[in-house]
Amino acid sequence: MSATARKTAPLPDDIRARKGGTPIVSLTAYTTPMAELMDAHCDFVLVGDSVGMVLHGLPSTLGVTIEMMILHGQAVKRGLQRAMMVVDMPFGSYEESPQQAFRNAARIMAETGAGAVKLEGGQGMAETIAFLVARGIPVMAHIGLTPQSINTLGGYKVQGRGSAGARLLADAQAVAAAGAFAVVLEKVPQTLAGRITAEVPIPTIGIGASAGCDGQVLVVDDMLGLFTRFKPKFVKRYATLGEQAEAAVAAYAEEVRTRAFPADEHVFADAAPEAKS
Repeated sequence: MSATARKTAPLPDDIRARKGGTPIVSLTAYTTPMAELMDAHCDFVLVGDSVGMVLHGLPSTLGVTIEMMILHGQAVKRGLQRAMMVVDMPFGSYEESPQQAFRNAARIMAETGAGAVKLEGGQGMAETIAFLVARGIPVMAHIGLTPQSINTLGGYKVQGRGSAGARLLADAQAVAAAGAFAVVLEKVPQTLAGRITAEVPIPTIGIGASAGCDGQVLVVDDMLGLFTRFKPKFVKRYATLGEQAEAAVAAYAEEVRTRAFPADEHVFADAAPEAKS
């Protein structure tokens, strides 16, 4: 079924059922207007903790708080009618224990109306994923490059090359066995991404992985050319809105300084025009 034909948002089980079928479409969103633009075209919309870097100017995702995720989740939810919303659990909100993860995931879902949460980690998070799923919290997993772990990973490097591939495959199998309904593969070599996709029973959502994944996700500001601080290799820019916006701002500034704006059509007369009899 196409996204445009769907009248209600899919559930996590609907996403799980798309394994091996028509590729699943996803983008990040952080605001109501952007959510409205993508609602008819995406199967799920991710309120990513990338919001910290994209909208708040943070150097990484590590400074993002639960309150920020809830605020942006509430905004995105107002713009969605057809797409499911998934909200990232921020750094420090779930790693301590399954109980901590449940408290924070339950709060996020209750206060945003999210259909699921996403958390980073493989085998080490399997117990937490199982704990959440058993208590009614649908979980999307995230393995490979996990941005919340960049300080231990040594930066934004490709994950799973060489002998490390076996660990990533084991991570994917562990989160699937724990009950995750899908798993994001970030910055994973193409062959390994294909193998994981073939061997795990849940959909794989690629970002810098492979066209052979069961779906794809991108940060919308990257895809639209709005976030220009850097451009990852795996990003395709479908527009250059950042350049267009800067040109528009420059044109506005020039017209203000030369008093070309506001023109007559943008101002109000001293008296309202008389109504014609």
